Amino acid sequence: MRVSRFYLDAALAEGPLPLEGDLAHYIGRVLRLSPGAPVQIFNGSGQEWPGEVLEVSKRLVNLRLAAAIPGLPESPLQVHLGQAMSRGERMDWAIQKAVELGVSEITPLFTERCEVKLQGERADKRQAHWQQIAISACEQCGRSVVPVIHPPAAFSTWLDALNCDLKLVLHHRTEQQLESLARPEQLGLLIGPEGGLSADEIAQAENSGFQAARFGPRVLRTETAPVVALTMAQHLWGDFQ
Repeated sequence: MRVSRFYLDAALAEGPLPLEGDLAHYIGRVLRLSPGAPVQIFNGSGQEWPGEVLEVSKRLVNLRLAAAIPGLPESPLQVHLGQAMSRGERMDWAIQKAVELGVSEITPLFTERCEVKLQGERADKRQAHWQQIAISACEQCGRSVVPVIHPPAAFSTWLDALNCDLKLVLHHRTEQQLESLARPEQLGLLIGPEGGLSADEIAQAENSGFQAARFGPRVLRTETAPVVALTMAQHLWGDFQ
């Protein structure tokens, strides 16, 4: 039987757990789980709490949790993804797949050719939206630790703040192959916008310690590039081995 997993931003412990609000509505009215249905709750700590549904009413769902168990281990490769923002669902898709592929942190970036303009309340709402996408991806893929989606940042600000063993910027015109690089513990990965990074931005990245790397002969879309790069990085240095 499939066990539904749910994220709850709260301290968890063995015993009864009453739920109200959106999560109760989702369990009781959307999924229509009935008493006796198995569930698994996590709060981002790395542990999971197996449990079952005890009662479903119009506004309340009661669960009973068992003792905590270790969650799925995180990849030994910690990846901070700097993803230039794109319009529509492309950014949502990139974040969702990056989380499924084990990314540790994501910072949405403003770049020269980025067409997305966010500030103030709109930026806060988009960050919250992207964080919820990360949570939903964790619920689906089995991760017990939720990656942090940072507030959107200026390109140069992120470059200056990033501290990793290895920093890579995707660039299809270089001959540098990933296999030639030493295995890192922390990887900074820079993905440009739909129109690509400008020559000045690539130079800025290289002056900040980034190495240009090639991920095949073709030019990848901005939402495809992080999927390919993360897959290759996890295969070489992470938990896809």
